[in-house]
Amino acid sequence: MTSRWTAEQVRRIEAPLGADVLIPQVGDAGHGALDPARLYWDMWPLQDASGHRTRLAGRELWMALTAPDRGDPALRHFEAKIHWIERRDAAWHDLGPVLPAIDVPYEREWAGSALLHDDAVTLFFTAAGTDARAGGYQQELWSATALIGRDGLPGEWSFPAPLVTGYGPHYMPADAHEGEAGKIKAFRDPAYFRDPADGTEYLAFTASLAGSASAFNGAFGLARRGPEGWALIPPALHAEGVNNELERAHLVFHDGSYYAFWSTQTATFAEGLRHAPGGLYGMVAGSMAGPWRPLNGTGLVLANPEGAPQQTYSWYVDADLTVCSFVDVLPHDRFGGVPAPLLRLTLDGETAGLALERAA
Repeated sequence: MTSRWTAEQVRRIEAPLGADVLIPQVGDAGHGALDPARLYWDMWPLQDASGHRTRLAGRELWMALTAPDRGDPALRHFEAKIHWIERRDAAWHDLGPVLPAIDVPYEREWAGSALLHDDAVTLFFTAAGTDARAGGYQQELWSATALIGRDGLPGEWSFPAPLVTGYGPHYMPADAHEGEAGKIKAFRDPAYFRDPADGTEYLAFTASLAGSASAFNGAFGLARRGPEGWALIPPALHAEGVNNELERAHLVFHDGSYYAFWSTQTATFAEGLRHAPGGLYGMVAGSMAGPWRPLNGTGLVLANPEGAPQQTYSWYVDADLTVCSFVDVLPHDRFGGVPAPLLRLTLDGETAGLALERAA
């Protein structure tokens, strides 16, 4: 059953926001041990099949998008490459590209997820653009796998390959070359999830609803793995007439409930709904079949403080309820481009909020 995030639910968001949803103000946004000549954004941890963070060779490994700092942060999207980053000694360290430099039909790598399973690591990611013409907004869901070597780390990667063919009947194609950030259509951010009820494997992803009469037609897409591989199925939920982008769509199972999370920004809401803050939003259900109900009655889970409405973005929740994001736009239009402090979420049925303690 596909559920709907409605304008009525969004209208219930009222200012001032409660302390339980407000992200603390970010102080120092320096690079620390990361490469000062690069920008970092859209992070995710290496996870096991149940969604918990895991370690390789005793190391806490994550992935992030990164690109050279060209002086204009908008340019990073057209040079994005996924790097390993390690959290060590309370600092982040860049370990270099995940995938080797090889000839592929896409131009760059956008966000996804990483699964440790059966002595292998699988990277699910967005293949963006096309090698035939630079700077496009084409998006497809791809993956690659590497076996764990004797050193306990991933070895040689398989050649990247698409996960599904086409966009199916439920999703608009994201195949346009021209576009504008916040207004393009989506088919990206594959996030792995295994249903603990029956072991069925899913990919959640950011999508756009097919057949919509509205320019604001964001959807929380789903693909399901069967005997023949991954197949697109109807979305878990959509925001037709409400919001254009449900970014970084992902699923978490906690205390018997299923949680669908996504990130969005004020500018991607439809007119009349732009009182809603940029933030982490979500819904909850009793099973993958739905129906999905908005957390806190509105869908809003976390938001930036009023004085810094764009300070962090691209939130991702793991099964330990740790929340990662990156430092986006700070006061005086300073772009951060580094990992933001990790947070911890509290979930209790249809209620969600910020835990008092920071994530470890």
